[in-house]
Amino acid sequence: MTAIGVTTYGGPEALHEIDVPPEPLGASDVRIRVTAAAVNPTDTGVRSGLRDDRPAPLPPGAVPGMDAAGVVVEVGADVDTGIGPGDRVMAIVLPSGPHGAYRSDLVVPARSVVRVPAGASDVEAATLPMNAMTARFALDSLQLPSGQVLAVTGAAGAFGGYVIQLAKADGITVVADAAAKDRELVERLGADVVLPRGEGFSEAVRERYPDGVDGLADGAVLNAAALPAVKDGGRMATVRGWDGGDRDRVTVVPVRVFAHALEWEALDRLRLQVEEGVLTLRVADVLPATQAGEAHRRLEAGGVRGRLVLQF
Repeated sequence: MTAIGVTTYGGPEALHEIDVPPEPLGASDVRIRVTAAAVNPTDTGVRSGLRDDRPAPLPPGAVPGMDAAGVVVEVGADVDTGIGPGDRVMAIVLPSGPHGAYRSDLVVPARSVVRVPAGASDVEAATLPMNAMTARFALDSLQLPSGQVLAVTGAAGAFGGYVIQLAKADGITVVADAAAKDRELVERLGADVVLPRGEGFSEAVRERYPDGVDGLADGAVLNAAALPAVKDGGRMATVRGWDGGDRDRVTVVPVRVFAHALEWEALDRLRLQVEEGVLTLRVADVLPATQAGEAHRRLEAGGVRGRLVLQF
């Protein structure tokens, strides 16, 4: 079975074609012939070994990838989500050793799989699951009712863009950061107020909202530097596990999509929101799967808007 992965942790050049064994199909699983896999920051951690405590070299290899789209080949006997052979689907993948989205044949729990949005290509659909689910549960963790104010850092990125659009659909006022070149994009995504990104963001928020905002989704991983933007008693969602901060003043909630990977109803709701025009699927570029190393180089260089997608 062909996959793109590493046998020794390292930089983008460590990615290459590797052979991995076919995965057995469990009673609650779906087998997918993968046609597209999005490239996410988490993937670079799998490749470099930051998310694995095993020493290099690795037998039989580590395969990155948390987002896959393709065609269902077969389903287990107990699958009851309405998915069947021949359906075009997208899935959240929890990478573990040779199990990751960068492989042509993939077995995942049926509860991690839903149909692709109507009218979307597999490449477009592959950009949705992990980032949009993270955005949805980040918002849920902030517990903001309609009419309150949310700040978003990293607003031009995939996570940040989905947060903006989902928050607006929930009736929340959004204050977002952006570099000058990204201002138009962030406004188009729906931000009500756009402020310069960087170290002065919290101060700029306080100038606009002297008491601070009700909640903050920290896609830029500012961590402690973002806390001053949040009002006393407010909440802040983080995406890289940071749980520090002044807990007596602001509640910091790390959001881990791993905990929600089987919540297919939530993923299917996101699919519907794409079809309704609430969410925008943004593809930065498409590369052959064999050029995964180049995709990782571009992602780590920064400035990618939308998602790079590998095509199988």
